Amino acid sequence: MTERQTGRLYGVGLGPGDPELVTVKAAALIAKADVVAYHSARHGRSIARSIAEPYLRGDQLEEQLVYPLTVESTDHPGGYRGALDEFYEEAAARLAAHLDAGRDVVVLAEGDPLFYGSYQHMHKRLAGRYRAEVVPGVTSVSAAAARLGRPLVEAEETLTVIPGTLPEEELTARLAAADSAVVMKLGRTFPAVRRALERAGRLDDAQYVERATMPGERTAPLAEVDPDSVPYFSVAVLPSRIDRTVPPAAGAAADSPGDGEVVVVGTGPAGPLWLTPEARGALANATDLVGYTTYLDRVPVRPGQIRHGSDNKVEAERAEFALDLARRGRKVAVVSSGDPGVFAMATAVLEAACVEPYRSVPVRIAPGMTAAHAAASRAGAPLGHDYAVVSLSDRLKPWEVVAQRLRAAAGADLVLALYNPGSRSRTTQVGLARDLLLEHRAPDTPVVLARDVGGPTERVRTVRLADLDPAEVDMRTILLIGSSQTQAVARDNGTEVVWTPRRYPPV
Repeated sequence: MTERQTGRLYGVGLGPGDPELVTVKAAALIAKADVVAYHSARHGRSIARSIAEPYLRGDQLEEQLVYPLTVESTDHPGGYRGALDEFYEEAAARLAAHLDAGRDVVVLAEGDPLFYGSYQHMHKRLAGRYRAEVVPGVTSVSAAAARLGRPLVEAEETLTVIPGTLPEEELTARLAAADSAVVMKLGRTFPAVRRALERAGRLDDAQYVERATMPGERTAPLAEVDPDSVPYFSVAVLPSRIDRTVPPAAGAAADSPGDGEVVVVGTGPAGPLWLTPEARGALANATDLVGYTTYLDRVPVRPGQIRHGSDNKVEAERAEFALDLARRGRKVAVVSSGDPGVFAMATAVLEAACVEPYRSVPVRIAPGMTAAHAAASRAGAPLGHDYAVVSLSDRLKPWEVVAQRLRAAAGADLVLALYNPGSRSRTTQVGLARDLLLEHRAPDTPVVLARDVGGPTERVRTVRLADLDPAEVDMRTILLIGSSQTQAVARDNGTEVVWTPRRYPPV
């Protein structure tokens, strides 16, 4: 007598709601299954079963898996998660009994079984013990885009799928950084999602889709939706930016001059890994990018955006040009490396924005990772106590002022972050600064030389102050010079770390 073979488990995606969007394979499996299982709330109604009903035979065994709760309120000793885990274990055991008896089990799942679907909890518990197959289905994301008639992503755009149950701050950050996005699980989360879209500057682009392809379907601009009318089966959609109307050319008249603004965006010391979500959003939302050509080249090209590159030495002209664009209704991102408020473009823009004819132009600053902080992170924690930031460039201030500030900071025993230490036309400043600081610091004071941090030619190393060679320093290098308390320590793994203690000896 041969041993009875166990049944087969199928996770079957039903699509977004319209029974005609069930795949041919899914329909066939539902029709021939021995057991059809589906999840439902306590009221007993199952959307999944209602979608699959046209394909049921009528004589099949049905397993209704009723959730013990629908909101995070329970007296279960393990809390909300504990109650759900217990439910999934019990449900898996019920299905296992059928599989052990040789019955094929189809678990119905709205949308796609492995896309925020309940089936995945059965799959994780049973697929290692039984033969299992997942049949994909049309997701609510695809259905929403289809009902809106709007592309979700094009070209190099990326799509971000976000559960509305995330904290509002997290929602805001992810929406600000996204090209296109879909926010799932609305219902009671809708007010927070709406606020997050508004804070991220994306509310005007957001669309609302409710019960896509189902009876009662509704689409609308999200800003016009009454929060009290939003069910769980709804999504917020930020469609492709490329689908938006291409803005007029820079010299053309704008439809709404009052909509213009300038955002000075800090891109950090190098590439995309250093961008904040706010900076990503500001760059993506802009109609025009203005900046030093080298920095503009770090920003991905987007269809419809106009780029205005210029030389590094025309900051005032660049600022006025950006403000003029904004007066015509353009949304302008002025691109700045590092943090725009640290030896960068924010000062130039604000200086121009505080006089006529630009006093009424909206200006805001999107901060970025500074070169000093990036360099410090590579070396360890040299900025762990009080420190001063000084530019060695004497192009905009006399060297005598630079020297005076170096002496003051050195006399106060501050760690120093030295920006703009040298260039092809400035070759003496590093040597002069070194000699001046040696009047106040020990020869073995640690000095971090950090070049192109985050870039392809990054090099970070530590030397003694007495051994600092000006020939090894250029415009892409930042210097971090320790205080009397800064330590350079070789660790057992062969690395050296530089750190400045938080505590300072009593005076």
